[in-house]
Amino acid sequence: MKYHQKVITRSGTEIQIRNAEASDGAAVLENFNQTHAETDYLLTYPDENRFDAEQESRFLARKAESPQEIELLAVVNGRLVGTAGIDAVGTKYKLAHRAEFGVSVLKEYWGLGIGRALMEACIQCARDAGFVQLELSVVADNARAVAMYRRAGFAEYGRNPKGFRSRTAGFQEVVFMRLEL
Repeated sequence: MKYHQKVITRSGTEIQIRNAEASDGAAVLENFNQTHAETDYLLTYPDENRFDAEQESRFLARKAESPQEIELLAVVNGRLVGTAGIDAVGTKYKLAHRAEFGVSVLKEYWGLGIGRALMEACIQCARDAGFVQLELSVVADNARAVAMYRRAGFAEYGRNPKGFRSRTAGFQEVVFMRLEL
């Protein structure tokens, strides 16, 4: 699946949102490690990442060739500031209609509409790929993200009070949300 769009957010920030490619491997790896160190709301910690730049490049090459899955980059003034992607929940008939969504943005770029732009691009890509449902999980305390997802039409369908175990905050409640496409 291919995607490339220039977006100007409500804050006036111009963002290039495009497919990640194999040549982006080192930059995506660096961005991953930084975003995952800056917040306790993401699934993993940087030290849990087992990819090196070459492995990241191969992963991105596979995503770039996928007809349904995608890894997107948000670039502001030539700098990679965020990533997002959709992944199929499964390939079996009973699961093939569902995709999962995730997004991360460098902390210094929070509040500029970049997460929203990446989310909207992923929603469009999921529709274009023929998915019927887009799903995500979000830490309940991440009020800004929960509100953004609700404004986009995601509905809560459950909670896990011990969904994440943070190294610093203890257990974190995780909210499961879905969007019918």
